[in-house]
Amino acid sequence: MSQAVLSRLSNLKSNLKSHNLDGVLLNAGSSLPYLSGLHFHMSERPVVMAISSASGEAIIHPELESQKLNHCPFPIESFPYSEDVSSWQKTFSAGLDSLRRMGPKRIGIEPRSLRVLELRFIESALPGVELVSCEALIASLRMRKDQEELSLMRKAVDIAQKALLATLPSVKVGVSEKEMAALLIQHLLGFGSGGELPFQPIIAFGANSANPHAVPTDYRAKSGDMILFDWGANVDDYFSDLTRTFALGDPGDELRKAYAAVQAGNEAGRMAAKPGIEAGKVDDATRGEIRKAGLAAFFTHRTGHGLGLEVHEEPYIRSGNDAILDVGMTFTIEPGVYLNGKGGIRIEDDMVITTHGCESLSTLPRDLQILPE
Repeated sequence: MSQAVLSRLSNLKSNLKSHNLDGVLLNAGSSLPYLSGLHFHMSERPVVMAISSASGEAIIHPELESQKLNHCPFPIESFPYSEDVSSWQKTFSAGLDSLRRMGPKRIGIEPRSLRVLELRFIESALPGVELVSCEALIASLRMRKDQEELSLMRKAVDIAQKALLATLPSVKVGVSEKEMAALLIQHLLGFGSGGELPFQPIIAFGANSANPHAVPTDYRAKSGDMILFDWGANVDDYFSDLTRTFALGDPGDELRKAYAAVQAGNEAGRMAAKPGIEAGKVDDATRGEIRKAGLAAFFTHRTGHGLGLEVHEEPYIRSGNDAILDVGMTFTIEPGVYLNGKGGIRIEDDMVITTHGCESLSTLPRDLQILPE
């Protein structure tokens, strides 16, 4: 992976000028390990790495985490700080001095990751600097996964699928959402997922499944309930994100119809995705099938989102997005229909654009499965 990190860093630096940037500042988050191989958790102790084409890389970090730099695949100047908070600004000023002396006018940051904590130290160290978003530049690198990244994502999908299959036999009338969430997490870890899951699994039964971002509760499953699992695994910081919906006994005609519409939408989205197509066109294809069933008003979110080091990243598969899908891009296809007070259905697959079309990394059945009560 170290060679891949060097290539990514080189690509970033070679593209700074074309984006009218003098440098980039990264704090702890998913782009930092992607571009450096270094892993720092976001905490009350700030971490900032400085990248520029005119000088070497530098990183400001807690003294207690200095040993992490032993694994950096390129030379990097270290600026550690102690537990004395009053000394932190001085360390930031020293760490960013090379940027200050360059007299840069535009420095890239990631607004979705950079906190006010780091921002204030940066502003004091670089008075008058113009901080602008470099998210589009970094996304252009991160969206296209290489074979090593795809291998990790395939493993994350495999672990997630095995964990669900091990959990399903325990779904019976009377079990609670919380009990199934705990069991699913146990299986995810048992099959090899990293402990930092992409998100806490969404386990929702009955009417609760009509909430797209439900939180597991003490609700206990009843006959006829829809049983929704939205979950994922982590392999070396690369994520999977899947959803499957089942019925516990007969759900009735209305929910069966809704399920058929979602399944058709999922298939249409998977078939539409290919190199050269706009992301928005995939959403249109998915949404069109649900519209045909008269359920458009109950599909209340985008068709999908990019996936990789973050569970939500570029490209976003939403209506009107003219971003062009390209080989190596990974994202979800996850249409849903949510009938308030009755139940919801979502079918989510993890996809990768290939030279000939699109491949689903996930292989679990998409037909409606009736679980024994």
